Amino acid sequence: MALVIVSRVHPSSDVWAPEMRRLMPEIDVRYWPDVGNPDEVDAVLMWQAPDGLFDRLPKLKAIFATGAGVDAILGDASVPKHLPLARLVDPSMTAEMSEYVTLQVLRFHRQEPTYAAQQRDRVWKVHPQPHPEQRRIGVMGLGELGQDALGKLAPFGFALGGWSRTPKALEGVETFSGSDGFARFLARTDILVNLLPLTAETENIIDARLLGQLPEGAFLVNCARGRHVVDDDLLAALDSGRLAGAALDVFREEPLPADHRFWSHPRVILTPHAAALTNPLTATPQIVENLRRVQAGQPLVNLVDRSRGY
Repeated sequence: MALVIVSRVHPSSDVWAPEMRRLMPEIDVRYWPDVGNPDEVDAVLMWQAPDGLFDRLPKLKAIFATGAGVDAILGDASVPKHLPLARLVDPSMTAEMSEYVTLQVLRFHRQEPTYAAQQRDRVWKVHPQPHPEQRRIGVMGLGELGQDALGKLAPFGFALGGWSRTPKALEGVETFSGSDGFARFLARTDILVNLLPLTAETENIIDARLLGQLPEGAFLVNCARGRHVVDDDLLAALDSGRLAGAALDVFREEPLPADHRFWSHPRVILTPHAAALTNPLTATPQIVENLRRVQAGQPLVNLVDRSRGY
């Protein structure tokens, strides 16, 4: 059983392979581009495919993504469509994402950006604080990440809502689905959290039309994908004051260009795609499980439905 790892990290400092070998001693780990005998390679672990990867691995049986999002792989025409693709559902990553969402929701709820600006200007002014029940949180995307984030927010007493492509019922959450429920979901959302997968249907979803359907003075938290957002539309909403603030962790171009207005906008909180990082120690058991399934000819765990994009 041979696995090729595509990584920018030098093999001497890589943490994937030692944990894989501990859990599966018979595994043969190789690093791109040193694949050895290509006919022996059964699977590849990667985020994006380097040029020529699949031409050099003719006997490949499966592709494992190093994250929950697989848009970079699905959007690559060189990736063979017949190969099963498994995304990574890492419990550590899920927990980190919920921490980030909770941090930003509380930051906006408790008016931290306003008080931070007042501190810089030496202004002593107290603002009325809404009760959590008056603060309506809306999560777009009710998969594993969205449901976990809502569960972490529940103890604070917020009015929780969620939207998904198909109907879902969640305890303590007002749920909406499909195009029919989208406008009603947005109209009742004061802090919008985007946790949607990136697909052809969701690309550019956060545009002027969507932002215009949120209540005046709403906030945006985007920790899904940068291509969900039309940058100019978001900047226009922030400039006009229609949107009171945005916490952004993902961007159309990464690293974010130094001259992009997001860096300096007074209503933007920016982090460098750091909301949730894959932890090899907690993610490796899933990869090893899928390697054993490849070996046994069984379906993969967290298999991607290519027609849906996730």
